[in-house]
Amino acid sequence: QVQLVESGGGLVQAGGSLRLSCAASGRTFSSSAMGWFRQAPGKEREFVAGISWSGGKTYYADSVKGRFTISRDNAKNTVHLQMNSLKPEDTAVYYCAVDKSNFPRSYYSGSYYNAGLYDYWGQGTQVTVSS
Repeated sequence: QVQLVESGGGLVQAGGSLRLSCAASGRTFSSSAMGWFRQAPGKEREFVAGISWSGGKTYYADSVKGRFTISRDNAKNTVHLQMNSLKPEDTAVYYCAVDKSNFPRSYYSGSYYNAGLYDYWGQGTQVTVSS
């Protein structure tokens, strides 16, 4: 059974940093696209960052570009999100997501922004940024 478990969330002051991690189990995802989404209270879930199977291509929402960095460790079946210069508007539940592909494939860049690309989702971790 596939399971994605996020960690690293918490309460931080504006300008601070957090590093989120997502550990996948149940199968190997070294050939899968991975991503992070977030959902703030009263808002729809939105794309934050995505990464290709090799880690060679990364994608970011305009709102986090230059502040957040997505990375992955295929040997450990994990994906990370380093969040710097956090703002109160970054407050949300953050979810990691993985597509089910079990062979390397290149997706159209716009695909990474679409939640429909991803087949497995974690339960989420709360990030709260105080002003």
